[in-house]
Amino acid sequence: MRMLASLGAALGLSGVLAISAVAAGPLRIETISNDPGRVSGGDVLVKVQAPEDVPLNAIAITRNGEAVTREFHAEPKEHALVGLVTGLREGHNTLSAGARGVGAAEITVTNHPSQGPIFSGPHQQPFICGTADFKLPDGRLLGPAKDHNCAADTVVTYVYRSRTDQTMKPLPAVKKLPPDADITTTSTGAKVPYVVRVETGTINRAIYQFAVLHNPISEREPTPWNAPTAWNRRLLYTFGGGCTGGWYRQGSTLADISKGDMVAKGYVEAVATLNVFGINCQDLTAAETMMMVKERVVEALGEPAFTFGRGGSGGSYQQLQIADNYPGLLDGIIPSATFPDVLETTQFLVDIQLLDRYFRKEGSGMNDQQKQAISGVGNLKTIAGTAASAGRINASAFCPKELPVEQRYHPERNPHGARCDIFDHTVNVYGRDPATGFARRAIDNTGVQYGLQALTDRKLSVDEFLDLNEKIGGYDNDGNMVPQRSAGNLDAIRAAYQTGRMTYGGNGLARVPIIDVRSYLDMRRGGDVHLKYHTFALHERLRAANGSTANKVILVAPESGVIPEQVTAFAIAKMDEWLTTLYPQGVRANPERNRLTIAQIEAAKPKDLVDACTAPNGEHIVEMQVFSGGRCNQHFPTYPAPRMLAGGPAANNVLKCQLRTPDWNEYGVPFSRQQRERMQKIFPQGVCDWKLPGVEQQKPVGTWLRF
Repeated sequence: MRMLASLGAALGLSGVLAISAVAAGPLRIETISNDPGRVSGGDVLVKVQAPEDVPLNAIAITRNGEAVTREFHAEPKEHALVGLVTGLREGHNTLSAGARGVGAAEITVTNHPSQGPIFSGPHQQPFICGTADFKLPDGRLLGPAKDHNCAADTVVTYVYRSRTDQTMKPLPAVKKLPPDADITTTSTGAKVPYVVRVETGTINRAIYQFAVLHNPISEREPTPWNAPTAWNRRLLYTFGGGCTGGWYRQGSTLADISKGDMVAKGYVEAVATLNVFGINCQDLTAAETMMMVKERVVEALGEPAFTFGRGGSGGSYQQLQIADNYPGLLDGIIPSATFPDVLETTQFLVDIQLLDRYFRKEGSGMNDQQKQAISGVGNLKTIAGTAASAGRINASAFCPKELPVEQRYHPERNPHGARCDIFDHTVNVYGRDPATGFARRAIDNTGVQYGLQALTDRKLSVDEFLDLNEKIGGYDNDGNMVPQRSAGNLDAIRAAYQTGRMTYGGNGLARVPIIDVRSYLDMRRGGDVHLKYHTFALHERLRAANGSTANKVILVAPESGVIPEQVTAFAIAKMDEWLTTLYPQGVRANPERNRLTIAQIEAAKPKDLVDACTAPNGEHIVEMQVFSGGRCNQHFPTYPAPRMLAGGPAANNVLKCQLRTPDWNEYGVPFSRQQRERMQKIFPQGVCDWKLPGVEQQKPVGTWLRF
């Protein structure tokens, strides 16, 4: 009531009744840069929509009772006012708008500190800053951190591409462009100077950057109501890969987006250190950081028509989990070298590490065909080549070099030190085991019959099968291999499913276009973890959750690194076309954006965007990409994971199986009495029953969860 009275005074009215008793249509007030409950940094971009018969200059706007109308600018085409409201206090704020003869509008905005957190939960400690070593596009350093949250001043840098040597150079303070300044052509066909504005700062304890074509010599400083003329109104968010070592640090490097092809075409491209999984292997903080950086882009430049992501390996984790668990942040995604989530990859890696140890120490007499029949991999070098990556569950194996040794965990010397693993890095989700104080863990291989398919195919004898499962072992709570099988914590397993750490696929992923780009690395020299089956594990989850995968396209190419550049460029162009058809007036103009069906998404898909592969000889083969069969699989066979050969589902989404007594008839080979007794000792609780859902397996409890 007090806010409405203040608004009435701002309008020159005698009291609140002069506003509330009117008959004209109401004003509408909404936040543009972020959801009103998740605003950060003390400011928010706001739009006030008015009926056509209400003059825009008759509208008064207040923030917590103080007039802020002068911060707003008219948008005649929409008959609206848009303004960046600053000075928000931490916590709840009230924004109000009103005019004579029009019902007042009011909205509550919850402001959070720029260093976060908003929904990811308490910050991880310790946290090592990287601003002092972060190099800006012009070669300067960002500078030492200003506080314990690793904050640094926001810096705007201008660079241009030299036509002489095609390199990016600092733009000097001149009134005319340098004579060697190049010209670029945007996606809209505009030919503009190749001059890039790069903003660098800190948000959510991350170093962020975004770049856009902008000529400061001929254009004013960008604002939401004066966007750069070369901007094509698309926001491309690039996510970085990795995982191991991704904790306890801010990071001090990013890809140089100032010289990126997408910026040259008129896109705004954004990146942040905590959206590089090799720096931060935790999707909650990644989602939160992406949200806050996007908010900053909108407040600086204005609202994009839509936002889409790209990125391989660890960048695929982020896109998939952000899109599914925090819908609305990404309108389309282009994952490459795809993994469904960290847990699925980790399950593969721990199985591979256990098998690697067994093959080296216990099963040295096995031939290569037997090893392949057990592990599933097409290239046996993948076993030894990727086994060490299971160290992501080890509390000490992959501590980043920035983390001082004296701060690291050691079971005897420093039992309360920083533990460098995916579970302790995500302790806000998994919670702490009261007995140890460490994060609960979702690693389990109880009841898994390794080599089951090899046994039934008679590639293993019964005794070889029993020896393998008797000696395969598991992990202790520090991630060290031990003779006993692993038993996952049920609270951790439940949390993984309920919160979307195990990607479900039926929330936001059911409402976004997906282009899955895969370079075939299964037969890479030295082995590789980026195996083709991971794409189909995701595919199966989408099919099971949504009954259709028509909003997803799979493109497979020969080995060319983690991200095949030519195929990715095609995917970006087609994603732009897809989203432009889906949202011709922009995402916000579509009131049904949160209720899109897969059929609607499929109908908007470009006609030439279809499942396909490019054969090693360059032939383009158009056919549905499936796990097995077809011409593409002749060139690029899909090899299964160890759990699949143990009877598990192709979706690879069971963290802990339900158990049953062995059915001796299912093995297809006879077990002697002694072998049966040995089997029962190996599996005293029973073997996996893959016909049943996993223990605690369930849908997420919702989206936009807070921790």
